[in-house]
Amino acid sequence: MTVLSDRPNTALVVIDVQNGVVAVAHQRDAVVATIGTLVDKAREQGAPIVWVQHSSEELVRGTKDWEYVPELVRLESEPLVHKMFGDSFEDTDLEEVLAKAGVGRLVVTGAETDACVRSTIHGAFARGYDVTLVGDGHTTFDKSEWGAPPPDQVIAHTNLYWRYETAPGRTAGVEDAKDVTFSG
Repeated sequence: MTVLSDRPNTALVVIDVQNGVVAVAHQRDAVVATIGTLVDKAREQGAPIVWVQHSSEELVRGTKDWEYVPELVRLESEPLVHKMFGDSFEDTDLEEVLAKAGVGRLVVTGAETDACVRSTIHGAFARGYDVTLVGDGHTTFDKSEWGAPPPDQVIAHTNLYWRYETAPGRTAGVEDAKDVTFSG
């Protein structure tokens, strides 16, 4: 359904599941396990997996905090996109990676729900991709001291509004990991 011609494939996108990003994230272990299950499912179904890794002044490249969590292991054949902005498409080679793989639909997981995940799903949708957010496959940490709702409410709200996002020729949706497929 994507408006991107000749892109029949679906890719799993894993955003910023790095030690320093998810150290105190809401339901960290459960979300990481869910993402691990999706990685296995994508590999079994032959779907591309794209790993996204953030760096900044607070998340310095090459440090332990910058590294992906040990539970999730990227294969050398799976692309790694380095980013410095919330939207994984901004000033990165993500678009080229997806075009080369013929990807028009993204299944998105990762952290943080109210930052890089949200920016990326909107960025992808605006660029013509169909975007499925994995409802039980993204997380954030508690930012209520700065006026945000508690993490469970941030996650629930993101799942709620993304389920109803619309645009001409594109689809948005939310699926639990158990319901995700990478074909069709």
